[in-house]
Amino acid sequence: MITGFYAGLCSLMFLYLAWPITVQRKRKKVGLGDGGDTELQRTIRVHANFVEYVPLTLLMLLLAELQKAPPLLIHGFGIVLILSRILHAVGLSRSGGYSLGRFYGTLGTWLVMIGLAVHLIWMGLS
Repeated sequence: MITGFYAGLCSLMFLYLAWPITVQRKRKKVGLGDGGDTELQRTIRVHANFVEYVPLTLLMLLLAELQKAPPLLIHGFGIVLILSRILHAVGLSRSGGYSLGRFYGTLGTWLVMIGLAVHLIWMGLS
């Protein structure tokens, strides 16, 4: 199953993005929340944004695969999702505001979600 491959990659990314939160919390002695620390706030948001977008996108990818979408389409969406999430994480972690990585990461994620949503709606009506 193709989606399993991308779910595995996303699981590793999830943990990779979570680890700096743990390290910073320990170093800054912040048990809950962000303690008003802007670096910790940004690190939490990088991880949280991943959590907000990736699960639904993977679910849509799985549904498209179960509906027998062409493997090339599944891989295309999966690759763009992974690259977009990397761009977003790098862009947001290095900047508290606007960055090209954050912009293109968000754009890529949204395009994948829109593409999958249109595909699923189309297949549901067929």
